[in-house]
Amino acid sequence: MNMAEVKRLILWLKAKGWSGDEINEILLYLESGEDKYLPKEAKK
Repeated sequence: MNMAEVKRLILWLKAKGWSGDEINEILLYLESGEDKYLPKEAKK
């Protein structure tokens, strides 16, 4: 993803009501693939 795509993703997630911490965690998960950053809803 380039920076323009990341910006659009962040703005879309904020519009959907995601908090800054939730956005940071999903971005960390997307980059690292580590399950510890997977959103809680996806772990169920």
